[in-house]
Amino acid sequence: MSCALLLLLMSLALAMGTGAAVEIQRPRGVPLSSEQFYEENKPFTCLDGSSTIPFDRINDDYCDCRDGSDEPGTAACPNGSFHCTNAGFRPAFIPSSRINDGICDCCDTTDEYNSGATCQNTCREMGRKERESLQIMAEITKEGFMLKQQLIHEAKRGQEDKQGKLTELQGSKKGLEEKVEALRTVKETAEDPEKEAKERHLKSWEEQKELIRMEKDKTRMAEAFLELDDDADGYVSVAELQSHLELDPDSDGSLTETETQVRCLSSSSTLFLPLKSREEFLSHYQSLICDPEFIWICRNLEKEIGFDFGPSAEFAYLYSQCYELSTSEYIYRLCPFNRVSQKPKFGGSETNLGLWGQWAGPEDSLYSVMKYDHGQGCWQGPNRSTTVKLTCGKETVVTSTSEPSRCEYLMEFTTPAVCQEPASLDEVLQGHTEL
Repeated sequence: MSCALLLLLMSLALAMGTGAAVEIQRPRGVPLSSEQFYEENKPFTCLDGSSTIPFDRINDDYCDCRDGSDEPGTAACPNGSFHCTNAGFRPAFIPSSRINDGICDCCDTTDEYNSGATCQNTCREMGRKERESLQIMAEITKEGFMLKQQLIHEAKRGQEDKQGKLTELQGSKKGLEEKVEALRTVKETAEDPEKEAKERHLKSWEEQKELIRMEKDKTRMAEAFLELDDDADGYVSVAELQSHLELDPDSDGSLTETETQVRCLSSSSTLFLPLKSREEFLSHYQSLICDPEFIWICRNLEKEIGFDFGPSAEFAYLYSQCYELSTSEYIYRLCPFNRVSQKPKFGGSETNLGLWGQWAGPEDSLYSVMKYDHGQGCWQGPNRSTTVKLTCGKETVVTSTSEPSRCEYLMEFTTPAVCQEPASLDEVLQGHTEL
């Protein structure tokens, strides 16, 4: 083996041992992806096609091409850019005006090749930190995705419970409506003879006294029924009525079935309400159907069941919850699917920063951004609005707030619900071959 070959092998081994990259020769500042346009000893055509120049005029510190592509390694062209190889870390482009300006912009120090600046190659250290950061993110994503699966399971069970409760309430409402209709029908039927009697000319004082007595009897029976009918179903047995001797009209010590003066329904042992009780129960059931709380519960359940809580309802757990972030001046409060607000930390009124609007992420990640608008108006400005950016995390927390534009707020919010199925660390790093 010749001394020259031995020396070459030793140099390669030393380079590999120290982690130095063996670069393919190309003009300074040219990325590997553009190498084919810079063929040595062949005329160079500007990348915008504006001109063709001899190869030796590349990086001669004079700008020949309008796009600056002939000076990738000098500061000659104001619109030029310099490529930092940054072996071991991320490659990057910097404006050509930063070349040899005495400040190290590239971690591999290649931008300061002729400035005399003392730079340290920090690419390997930055690459190591980047790898550690990616590993931590992969672990967070993994744990967050596992939590997301639990959220999906709980949301599914919660939706089933809500649907069951809504179905039960709707069935109860239907039953009440049917009972009201039945009571109304019986009430109208019972009133017909009385209306006819009142319309007839009463021939004697005895008939008038009898009518008054009947009204008193029905009133007493109604009061007794309200005590006996514990389940408020509109029915009471004859035996239950006969146990109340105070209802006996002739005071002979017994209350006959005839004396109860109620109308039979399906059998002789079960009797319907007297007239006054029918009126009271009709009003009672109608009030239940129209009860504001009953209506609110039904509508709220319908809203929750039909709301867009994500593809698998993974965001449902955020509903009716609020999360706060305290800064030096304000307390910010995010109530997902409701509103965003801001309150001075040391006293003052709350400011509405926006009401729930819609999911506003890009097409391939719709559920990564929430939009809240129509908040309190700014002085001589638009109504306040807030954009909430969701990121994967093991905890549900507001991490930061800012106001990038007047009256337009930006909030960062972490939640496991936005975590996607994680790739392995090796797959993650395959997307970062520079590491």
